[in-house]
Formats: sequence, C-alpha cells, structure tokens
Amino acid sequence: MPRAANRERGTPVGRRVVLAMVGLGAVGVAAGRWISSGISDVVSSTVPGLASVIPAAGGFRIYTVTDGYPSYDRAKYRLTITGLVDKPLSLSLADLAALPQTGLTKDFQCVTGWRVESVPWSGVLLTDVLRAAGVQSSAAAVSFTSFDGIYTESLTLDQAMNDQVLVATSMYGEPLETQHGAPVRLYVVPMYGYKSIKWLDGIQVTDKVEPGYWERRGYDIDAYIGASNGGTEDPNV
Repeated sequence: MPRAANRERGTPVGRRVVLAMVGLGAVGVAAGRWISSGISDVVSSTVPGLASVIPAAGGFRIYTVTDGYPSYDRAKYRLTITGLVDKPLSLSLADLAALPQTGLTKDFQCVTGWRVESVPWSGVLLTDVLRAAGVQSSAAAVSFTSFDGIYTESLTLDQAMNDQVLVATSMYGEPLETQHGAPVRLYVVPMYGYKSIKWLDGIQVTDKVEPGYWERRGYDIDAYIGASNGGTEDPNV
C-alpha cells in the first residue's frame, strides 16, 4: 500500500512539555477516568506532533500522529525484516502465525500516566523473528517503522532480544483492532507505551540506535518505566 508523505508534523516537544504530560496523566490516574478524559482534550490541543487522543473502552487512550488510522489489506500485508541480517524476510500474517506463538499478560503503561492492568497479548517474540532472519555480528540496534508513514521507533539489540518484546497480533484473545495497531504492532513490556509502535510494517537491524518519532521531540530513548521521563511507576510490570 502507498505510504503517507514522509514528513513530520508539528514542532519538537521539549522535555518540560513531556514532564508536564507525565504530571497530567498521573493526576488522571489518581483522580479517576472522568478527569483523565478531560486531560486527553488538553494534551491533544497543546502538544505539537500529536494529531489526536481518543478515549477508548477498557482504559486505553488511543494516540495517533496522523489524521485518523492508516488502512491496510490483510491479504497484502507484509512485515519486512531488513538491514544487517543474513536472510531478509517479508512475512505475511500467515507466515507470522506459523512461527512459535507466545502469550504475555502484562500491564500497559503510558508515559502520560495511565495504565491498563493485566492485558493478555499474543504473537511472536521479536527474538524469534530476528533469529529467523539471522542477525549479523556488526548489528547493535533495531529500528521499526509504521505503515502510517510517519511513526518510527528503535531499541538497542540487547533490548530487542529481551523475551519481553512481542510482535503482537492479538489482544484479549482476539485479532488486534485497528485502533490498537492492527494487524501487527510491537509490545515492549518493560518500557512506556510509545515504544510499542502500532501498525508495524518494517524491522531494520542497524549498527546504531536511530531516535524514534517521540525521542526526537524530547522523550527518553531508553524508556524503562519508572526510570525515564520523570516516571515514578514500578518498572517490573
């Protein structure tokens, strides 16, 4: 499918704005969902680079950096694995389903403060995908792209090889819904949600970390919960 224009929207978000978002989110968690809903309106109207924050059932808030959700065709979808690998791959949804499947039930924590507890995810461990492609000895990092055409993310190779990083295809026992990144998204358990890129279509193994969309706007590259972005939550979620 054609990509959206490869341009970045908004202006850079400084660290003070990031920390302000964390503080607002923490108030929402403490005071209840009705305040959190109001916080979404504030964040969406004041944070450059964030196109929308949409309340959703189950405690999730749906963030996008484009106008709406990207479209896709399940039959044509491919997840490509390229870069410093022995065997570049182009995986269909059937190919992903044929790889060893793993389930993880963990909390999902947003850097703005809200958390959804005990979310059951399933899919393929990123380590299994990378091993299928054969990571070369010169590799040091992994970059990720979204088929929204704009959002990007990255991990060090050590972080990517953690068995708490999932190439997720389902949530709550059902295929991912569009707003949650269907048909495939990343789920990085020990890090804030902005690392868990939605609408995943590309994995590139590289020799250095390339800062992602929000890192270029003030967020920490190493986004461990409770240890970055002013967070105070327990990192062992």
